Amino acid sequence: MKKNLFYAILLLLCLGTTQGFSQTELKGKVSDFMTFMPIENANVYLENTTIGSITNSDGRFSLRIPEEHALDTLVISSIGYVSYRMAIPDYENGTDIYLEEAIASLDEVVLVADTRPKTGNEIMIRALERLENNIPDTSYIQKGFLRHKERNKNEYKWLIEAAITMYDANQGNNARNDLKINVDEIRKSYDLRDVDSIFTYTAYLNSRGQNIGANTINRRNVKTNDLIHAIRWNDQRINGLANLFEGKLNLFRNINASGALFGKSMLENHHFELDTILVDNGRKIYKINIEPGSEYVGLNTPNIYNEGFHPDGVVYIYYDNYAIKKIEYDLLAASDIQKTRSKSLFDTHIIHRLTMNFIDINDKMYLNYIYYETPKLVNIGDRSSEREKTESAPGFDKGAQFYYTIQEIIFTDIINDQEEIKQKLQNKSWTADLFQPKPYNEAFWKNYNVLLESEEEEKLIQDLTRRASLFKE
Repeated sequence: MKKNLFYAILLLLCLGTTQGFSQTELKGKVSDFMTFMPIENANVYLENTTIGSITNSDGRFSLRIPEEHALDTLVISSIGYVSYRMAIPDYENGTDIYLEEAIASLDEVVLVADTRPKTGNEIMIRALERLENNIPDTSYIQKGFLRHKERNKNEYKWLIEAAITMYDANQGNNARNDLKINVDEIRKSYDLRDVDSIFTYTAYLNSRGQNIGANTINRRNVKTNDLIHAIRWNDQRINGLANLFEGKLNLFRNINASGALFGKSMLENHHFELDTILVDNGRKIYKINIEPGSEYVGLNTPNIYNEGFHPDGVVYIYYDNYAIKKIEYDLLAASDIQKTRSKSLFDTHIIHRLTMNFIDINDKMYLNYIYYETPKLVNIGDRSSEREKTESAPGFDKGAQFYYTIQEIIFTDIINDQEEIKQKLQNKSWTADLFQPKPYNEAFWKNYNVLLESEEEEKLIQDLTRRASLFKE
């Protein structure tokens, strides 16, 4: 009798441990069934909820689950694959998950005898015409995690990880009036850019009417506080969160803005070519390639030359309701001026790289994930006639002249309750200043969903954390 009681208690303890673990954090790795290659940016979420995350470049994910959802169903989906579903109590934590490929037939679209659009251009136009039906029609709040990193070709120079809140009153109106961003908490903030920031300091002085060349300034003669001020000015000008959400690269949110990239003149500088039909979570979805049109794409950015581009990428649009699921959008240097400038200053023709992924909640498409990458000059060195001689000198490292600046944002929860939204608006002082240091709040981060770092990122970040920061002086 005592022996049976012992085993009964042991079983209850094991079940309690398993259930408790599943209530707090699920982990796993998602790969292709045939190739065993990791699947990046796969959606990982709880069915019929707004709680979710995505996989990193290694295919790995971590998802924290509130206790009230401990019996829900975990769903993992990616465009072109059969979705994975598993009740959370049955999920083996840390398991490897393999998704099988799922492709629909393009022939059924070509042969269908109704008024459906047949070409990529027609499908894209239809999607934009239906956009108002597929985006949120009431105000909402999204909670998210942001990772901002800057690196040259050799090492990480800067990392910020933050919890953010986004409020949008009306997606059909001007983002500057109806969209707010708040930086709630900072988890990591390391900065090693001071040795590479002379160009930033020069640009700051020139913006105030001083005509000064970068090669005339010696870092030893610049006060640290002045350099910090210049860096923060440049951060807000180029990498500020408000710029990302309010600008033209927020492609569908700001479609009604003046000069929108997907506005009335879209087909002058874009051509959309239907590629195939795939499957996403059981639904057919168009895969449409984005190609150059007859005109260049330009962003018309104040005080920054952002003209002379050709677009390249892919857009995924649901077959049933023409909702836009995902877009991968690059802007490549195309004009003679932009190609010369980009190759000389950045050693790349990819000047803007953007991925936006949306998630369907109650038949409305909410922004789920953003990846934005752009090169940024930090120390242009000698741009005079002696430049080739300078760059051929021993020890010169062209790869250290500019950074790849990357902003990744994963939105992990959505608030639609209007009373709760009203209360949060009244109780919050909104600021999108990502660059203002905040004290670390350990209790907050214990229960907050974040993007996992890849193995490569972990090694680089460990190296970054061992060195001093400009803002700690």
